[in-house]
Amino acid sequence: MLRESPYEEIRRGAQDLVTSARERLELLDVPEHQIRELEHSRKIKKHLHIHSPFDGVIINIGAREGQYVTPTTELYKIADLSRVWVFADVYESEVSWIQAGDPVDMKLAAIPGRVFSGRVGYIYPYAEAKTRTIKVRLEFDNPEQLLKPDMFADVTIHAQREVCAIVIPAEAVVRSGEREQVFVVRGPGKFEPRDVKLGVSAKGMVQVLEGVSVGEQVVTSSQFLIDSESKLREATAKMLEAMSAEQGSK
Repeated sequence: MLRESPYEEIRRGAQDLVTSARERLELLDVPEHQIRELEHSRKIKKHLHIHSPFDGVIINIGAREGQYVTPTTELYKIADLSRVWVFADVYESEVSWIQAGDPVDMKLAAIPGRVFSGRVGYIYPYAEAKTRTIKVRLEFDNPEQLLKPDMFADVTIHAQREVCAIVIPAEAVVRSGEREQVFVVRGPGKFEPRDVKLGVSAKGMVQVLEGVSVGEQVVTSSQFLIDSESKLREATAKMLEAMSAEQGSK
């Protein structure tokens, strides 16, 4: 045997080959117990144990007995379902209210009566070109394995609350396509049209960023005044004329 050679250079070279071969097997993720068995028995085996780095459920098998595989062949796909990710699409106008760590409630039609609690894990830094939405990753513990891959769900993200905000009923906003208006009450039977800049909306209410001040009253059922863009302009013009005439008479 080379390791028993009387020449030190040959013995050293043989040991270097053994070390190199062992390192190559380790880099190929050959299990340690099989390497030790090979060193002990000195017999090459045709079978190789493949160990997953984590426990999970096999959701796809990409290789069969006798199949030729390459380094790019997916042998098995294993998913650790003890904790799952849920992806939600959020409109770009609302994503600024969401932060990583916000609590989330989730309901599934497949599991009626259950509400699953989770957290916002990550907000992706790009928008979808077609839907103008931003993908948000939600994370849920799944100890009972009830949540399965590719299930659909309804989620509610509890975003940070805005303590100082002006909100009005969403039905008070008249949307013409070009702008958004509300009618502010100035007195009995007197109304003032205002262009407004809106923020987020939820549960039938909408935030007003500009156009309305705290304490002002708005008409909550102004939609009956108009049924077209032309009537909206006509109603707005008449109200502005009445306001000008009133101010001129003072």
